[in-house]
Amino acid sequence: QVQLVESGGSLVQPGGSLRLSCAGSGFTSDLYAIGWFRQAPGKEREGVSSIRSSDGSTYYADSVKGRFTISRDNANNRVYLQMNSLKPEDTAHYYCAADRHGSSWFYHLNPKTYDSWGQGTQVTVSS
Repeated sequence: QVQLVESGGSLVQPGGSLRLSCAGSGFTSDLYAIGWFRQAPGKEREGVSSIRSSDGSTYYADSVKGRFTISRDNANNRVYLQMNSLKPEDTAHYYCAADRHGSSWFYHLNPKTYDSWGQGTQVTVSS
């Protein structure tokens, strides 16, 4: 089984920055993509960003474009999410997830196309 562990969540003031990390293990081959998702209380889980393993192509939700950056360290099976200019509406539990087989090839940020999930890390943006 693929195992994913998120870290880096914290309390941060509006306008601040934070970097999340997703460490993977249990792979027998390259994953198709890794995505970051978030879920706030009372809301559905939504896609934030994803990166394709083969060529490093990245995708972002409109709400975070220009503020968040996803990156990877393939040698260490790790993906990062750099979050800048944080807003209170960014407050959520953040998850990383793996698409092992390419289901996310078109709809890159659809949670239903990812099949391995971490437990998440809490990000709270508040003064």
